[in-house]
Amino acid sequence: MATQPASPSLPAASRPGPSMRSSRSSPLTEATPPSRFSHQQASDFRRSADLAGRSVEISPDIPRTFDQPLARHHKLIGRWVASREKATRRYSRCEARRRIEHVFISAAGEALRPIDLAELRVVVLNGESEGAPAIVIICESIGQLDLGWIETSEAPIAWRAAAYVALEQTLGAALPIFGYQDLFDEISNYYWDGETDDDAARQCLINYHGADPGDLDEVALPSTMEAKKPAWMIAANAAPLAKLPLDLRKALRELRSAHDALRLLPGDCNAWHFDGQILYEYVPGLEECSTLPPLTLVPVEFFAAEVDDVGRHGMEYGFMDVAGICPLSEAAHVERWFASLRTGAHFLLAAQQLIQLDPDKL
Repeated sequence: MATQPASPSLPAASRPGPSMRSSRSSPLTEATPPSRFSHQQASDFRRSADLAGRSVEISPDIPRTFDQPLARHHKLIGRWVASREKATRRYSRCEARRRIEHVFISAAGEALRPIDLAELRVVVLNGESEGAPAIVIICESIGQLDLGWIETSEAPIAWRAAAYVALEQTLGAALPIFGYQDLFDEISNYYWDGETDDDAARQCLINYHGADPGDLDEVALPSTMEAKKPAWMIAANAAPLAKLPLDLRKALRELRSAHDALRLLPGDCNAWHFDGQILYEYVPGLEECSTLPPLTLVPVEFFAAEVDDVGRHGMEYGFMDVAGICPLSEAAHVERWFASLRTGAHFLLAAQQLIQLDPDKL
């Protein structure tokens, strides 16, 4: 899967690239949290290419010439920058813009620097008319999240399943990502009219897709898809916490604790809060974008055809890669936004550390 390329405009903080695997092309023959793309309208989102930049930046509509007034987002963040300065000095408008951007980029980059689970960038947008500026977090990573030892090691299935289930239940709080149930629902809605058992799916193929009953032996059905799941993806195979190795228990507890802290953040000034309608107000014209997130926890080794099938629209028009959008009306809100950014970064770091465990040392 691939988003459309974004053209960089202003200088941005550089960060290390993530470890990712993309899906391969092939013809199609405990409950997870609510998905960011299931049951959403396509008009709620926009292409990633239209939110240009690299890692951290101010929106490209900033006046750049010396005698142009500062835009609203520069003024808002500028007041936050001024509150942090230990000494006062006078700046030209051009110098003020550079100073504001430098301080903001440095602070956001510092919070996100430890994260290589996914490539994230921050963009500051102006609202329409006199609306408040908004800060957007965008995920630039695409494809399957690298699951490390969970997918590739010879560790006991019960350990691997426990770690996978924990990630499946929590990562959607910060990342635009879809899991197996989201994938199954999309395939079911498209091919089987939402049916989840084989007999009903066969009847749907006959009634609505004109399939010949004699040709259905080789057709993919719900049970066919379920049978592809490796044992470490099945929640029932996860060991109870008390039966896991000490270091794995510790990593899972830290993940759950960080996730709870992220979920308890208030909706206002929350860097990781996603609202498609608010996003539409800042960047109208979203109807061409896929509602599919760019990341998945589904192992493409087993589900390449299905992932490519649901991702086709995103490969052509871009994925819904926004992790959070936060309008800010006062300079004091910027500090609260940064506090929430650090809370989410701590959560992602806990997930990253879980994936990076060495099973041979557990």
